[in-house]
Amino acid sequence: MFRFKKYLSLIGLLFLFSCQSEIEEQDYNAQETIINSSPLISYLQRVAMVKTVGDNMVDQSSYCTIKLPYTVTVNNSAISLNTTADYQKVLDNINAYTTDNDIVKIDFPVTMVYYNYIEKFIPNEVDFNSLIAYWNLYPDLLSKINGLNINYPITINIYNSANQMASSVVIASDQTFFNFIKNLTANQYISLNYPISVTDYNYQNKSIANNIQFENAIKDAIDNAPENNIGSLDFTEVITKGYWQIASFYDKTEKASTYNDYVFVFKSNKSVVATKGGNSETGQWETKIVNGVREFKINFSFNLLYQLECDWESFEFNNSLIHLREVDNTNNTKYLYFEKKKY
Repeated sequence: MFRFKKYLSLIGLLFLFSCQSEIEEQDYNAQETIINSSPLISYLQRVAMVKTVGDNMVDQSSYCTIKLPYTVTVNNSAISLNTTADYQKVLDNINAYTTDNDIVKIDFPVTMVYYNYIEKFIPNEVDFNSLIAYWNLYPDLLSKINGLNINYPITINIYNSANQMASSVVIASDQTFFNFIKNLTANQYISLNYPISVTDYNYQNKSIANNIQFENAIKDAIDNAPENNIGSLDFTEVITKGYWQIASFYDKTEKASTYNDYVFVFKSNKSVVATKGGNSETGQWETKIVNGVREFKINFSFNLLYQLECDWESFEFNNSLIHLREVDNTNNTKYLYFEKKKY
């Protein structure tokens, strides 16, 4: 922590005396500084992913989209798709009659754009079907967080601890932001220059003042944006199926390695068994909804596992992943991620 505070102080000095006139003295602190292993980074990157759900009635996939323009045939009617607004023409045709088959045929070749901006040329229907079958193998892959749009440009301040250099970059688009996050190194500390304007799923503009507000806006989008809630899952049913491991336990630094090889089984009687190397420890778990938020608690008497006892709230979950967080009274956020064990 001493080194971290030293870096932050140095950042402030470097920016204060920087020849870059657009940068004024910044108020840096540990709460607003992010590194590439911070869970918030992955959520921000998912906000910046390619929007892939708009053409799901055509490609049946939330992990890729067909690059505009292209043409489809719906119930023997040719429809040219030049902008995202044209997806409505496909829906209108599908909904026009209840007695037709609603067959959507793509006129190949097309170019597919993956959620991470990688493009792939698809020459025919056989290759297209193979691609969709591939993505269907990963139904619980964490995809784009819809319903929250960043209003660019935004400015990001950067400090590189390897060469003790401070700089800033102006981000003008989702793709630029996605790739910026993708290329972050372990030596780089970044700070978003707040306030940042975002538009939510109700088309309301909001001003974000800090990291916690940004994360809360992301959680609100995950919970409430219709495009993020294609299917509904029962938390208790999910957690009581299969074996779970701790994929991440983040409290200012990543501590998941402390729990390597632990396997957790959550039982319907609200007991939980953690097993490692043939030794087992039994605890208790509970969950409930309070003011629209799912709370989760886990209790063990063993000292190491006792550290998992926090007032967690569910951030998001699916059949393979459970993401929990706790924000304490100092606005420090802890994260606990369970991942279903694969055999």
